[in-house]
Amino acid sequence: MAPKWRDLADKIAGQIRRGEYAPGEHLPHIRELVEAGEGSKSTVHAAYKALESEGLVTSSRGHGTVVRPPLPLKRLGTERYDKVKWRDGDEVAFIADRVASGRSYRRNEQTQTVKLVAAPPVVAAAYGLHPGTEVYSRARLVKEGDQPTHTLTSYYLPEIVEGTRLVDPSPGPAGRGGGFRVLYDAGYEIDHMTEELFARPATADESALLQLPSGEWVVELHRSTYTADNTMVEFAVGVHAGSRFAWTYDFPVPDSAAHKGASR
Repeated sequence: MAPKWRDLADKIAGQIRRGEYAPGEHLPHIRELVEAGEGSKSTVHAAYKALESEGLVTSSRGHGTVVRPPLPLKRLGTERYDKVKWRDGDEVAFIADRVASGRSYRRNEQTQTVKLVAAPPVVAAAYGLHPGTEVYSRARLVKEGDQPTHTLTSYYLPEIVEGTRLVDPSPGPAGRGGGFRVLYDAGYEIDHMTEELFARPATADESALLQLPSGEWVVELHRSTYTADNTMVEFAVGVHAGSRFAWTYDFPVPDSAAHKGASR
């Protein structure tokens, strides 16, 4: 006979697969299942740990056990920055990812905190600033429903964004088209950018903020955004829950030999 925790795990797994628990929904607290006669505290705990190891749920201290979305979100590459999306429309980058993933979204799933700060070392180095120079920090937490997916903090030179919607702390993107549209309207049309990605263990604060299960890593993003004359208008640092995104890039394959031949 299978142990009681296995029977309970299989029962809950069936409920998840039938849609009785939706992606992002919290499972009952352990004590609720104990009181409902599903087993002892250790039995329910073991069942929940099995569901987590099988990828059906995530658990984190203080946030309970949540049904994992069926597939990670697509985190688009160059397509998420298509000017048609934000200059001519209202599809800011995180919304472009949701649309590509076939997932719903609300604009207020992005919250933000804006303030003047002393530039952190990586920001000062990117801009070529003296240590301690003040920059604007626009820190966002993005959620899918109640589930945090990532943080993104953009750093701007005050002379570029002072008086614009980029320093407005209201929840949601900075108006129609978001931050890139604000820069565009201020005369700073983005032309090219560099993204660097690396994986690392989450800090304790990141685990709490993103509601990460024990041991989950994050993917850190550094994004440098430039105008056509190579003026950097944004440096951003993102921290993404490792299991909640699939990174997708679609780009032409370069042929440097062909370019050299054409220039002769």
